[in-house]
Amino acid sequence: MKMTFKAFIKNLFGAQYERLQRNIFIYLVVFFGLYITDWKVQIAPFIRYFMLSTFTAGAMWQALCSENNTTKMQNMFMLPFNRRNFIFSYVAALGVYIIFTKTITLSVVLLAVSVWKPIELLESAVCIINAIFIAAAVYSLKKYWYIGILWVSIIIASILFLGSKVWIIPFLIVNSIFAIIRLQITDVYIFYSQENKKCYRVKQHRHFLVWRYLFRYLNCHKNYLINTAIMWCVAIILPYFFTRIENLFVIPISFAILSLNTPICILLSCDPDLEQAIRFLPCQKKAFCMPYCLFIFFCNLTVNVIFLFSWQIKNNSVTILMILTAVFFALQSAILSVLLEWFYPIRNWKIESDLWNHPRKYVVPVIMLLTVGAVQIFLTLI
Repeated sequence: MKMTFKAFIKNLFGAQYERLQRNIFIYLVVFFGLYITDWKVQIAPFIRYFMLSTFTAGAMWQALCSENNTTKMQNMFMLPFNRRNFIFSYVAALGVYIIFTKTITLSVVLLAVSVWKPIELLESAVCIINAIFIAAAVYSLKKYWYIGILWVSIIIASILFLGSKVWIIPFLIVNSIFAIIRLQITDVYIFYSQENKKCYRVKQHRHFLVWRYLFRYLNCHKNYLINTAIMWCVAIILPYFFTRIENLFVIPISFAILSLNTPICILLSCDPDLEQAIRFLPCQKKAFCMPYCLFIFFCNLTVNVIFLFSWQIKNNSVTILMILTAVFFALQSAILSVLLEWFYPIRNWKIESDLWNHPRKYVVPVIMLLTVGAVQIFLTLI
């Protein structure tokens, strides 16, 4: 088990664990930078537990769904292995990677800006570890997804309503034990699936359409579609949050937030084979980038229109200027996203969740906000 775990962990962190060392240094700087500001926020314990649990479980789920991991596991399956040792080595390696590259970000911020008790630190650690095992156990229940949904719902309800009680620790420990038992009887090949690789493979067509590929890719990556659906829900509720801010600022801020649909903006970065084919074949720059830009524009415009409908229902004040702003933001965000993917693709990532959480996703919204701010300052000076 030790050798298998080391093989997985070195693949994720590097041969000399250089990525782990670099991350620890960065997060220490972030922690002390926030801590010395002496800025504190009152956060209820159950809210912290809920945030840490959902964030960790979501990142772990993305890691388990990563096709890059599937490729690495294919090489491991060529060697003799013990089923239980393999499963727990794989889950433990992914869990350590998620904790020290994803969860630590949220933990450092919460630790620096809120007041903690010693028992709350222990409960938070138990929540994080429980989220790792629960995510892996629920992933192994894909064929019985309704059981997984019920299990997760019980845990979420318990954290929200009983998170302030001391006995939340034994409750989560019992859940972790059940998750470990489930993993012990799980078939190791449940974590190795080639379905996604097969389903969007393009058949023989005389005229290949980029949109055909994009829709097939999204159809085979349901988590991408789920993220898009979440953005639609955000578009519906955003008008109810910005009630005390002037419309002049609310609309650009809202459209910038809604442009954070990361999955559809990283399709080249997450598929290196596609990127290599596009750059290698002649005349592919225009043939791919134009349809890809229109595709992102369509996705951005859809969520902006949903926001405008919600704004009209609440405020009854949608104007022509708002509609033009929605089109402008959708088009410019699409152009900037494609330019970033073409000239600055994300490389050297280990699992797909690295792409989802890469700081580059904030570049386009920030540029759009700065552009709008510059225009407003210019208009006020005139």
